Amino acid sequence: MPAGACDCHVHVVGDPVRYPMAADRHYTPGRASVSDLKQHMSSLGISRAVIVQPSVYGTDNACMLDGLRDLDGAGRGVAVLDDSADDAQLRDFHSLGVRGLRLNLESVGSRDTQRMRDDLQAWARRVAPLDWHLQVYASLDVIAEVVPILQTLPVPVVLDHFAGVPAGAALTDSRVQAVLRLVASGAAYVKLSAPYRIDPSGTAGEAVAGLAAAFIGANPDRMLWASDWPHTNREPGKSPLEVSAYRHIGSPRLAQEINAWLSDEAVRARVLVENPARLYGF
Repeated sequence: MPAGACDCHVHVVGDPVRYPMAADRHYTPGRASVSDLKQHMSSLGISRAVIVQPSVYGTDNACMLDGLRDLDGAGRGVAVLDDSADDAQLRDFHSLGVRGLRLNLESVGSRDTQRMRDDLQAWARRVAPLDWHLQVYASLDVIAEVVPILQTLPVPVVLDHFAGVPAGAALTDSRVQAVLRLVASGAAYVKLSAPYRIDPSGTAGEAVAGLAAAFIGANPDRMLWASDWPHTNREPGKSPLEVSAYRHIGSPRLAQEINAWLSDEAVRARVLVENPARLYGF
């Protein structure tokens, strides 16, 4: 692993007494401490990580922020906020290492394009003075719909987990082409991460590798890699308030994915080191 390699999407889950989860959460994960995260990083030879606020905490970013304190400069954060957050709070978060805001476009009305446009533009204006980015969680359909908006924002956009492109989608699909053009323009980054999110059966490894190659070919300077550790999951048959076990995905499998997707050493250095350092300000 090159020196300064970064895992660009991990979560930290703390003691539920100290860090209570949102009552309306869709699943309940077990604990995944910063100590556990450091072991994960060490096992891969990674020295930096980006802690992303998980949905189970809503807009209470306390656990994520404490995780950044514990990483002591080796971490950056992506927060989830609502309209009540003022500029002073944004500055405080920045001082602790937050460099992005995560937006869930799946929850914005019933595909209300105007509302999505308004939310994206409003938050982009808010975070631009801090040189933050907007991290977008959405399906391929939604991302393709808002590409014209994303193209014009004054801040970088980061698209989670292969931009939501299903492993079985054809690269000639108009939605996929729209995302590839967005990436080629430099307006958006894509996280090469969590293939199980786009290939639930785990049987389309070649298609996932082909998708990674297509994104890298579009613009290697806009690629990021992430593990999605600790691999959150809602187990079938369990209620949202029952603890669901994490997916069992070990370091050897993650290393295998890195080798498959980033076989070229120069590209690997860009994706694992240079691009994260630029985007997150390491």
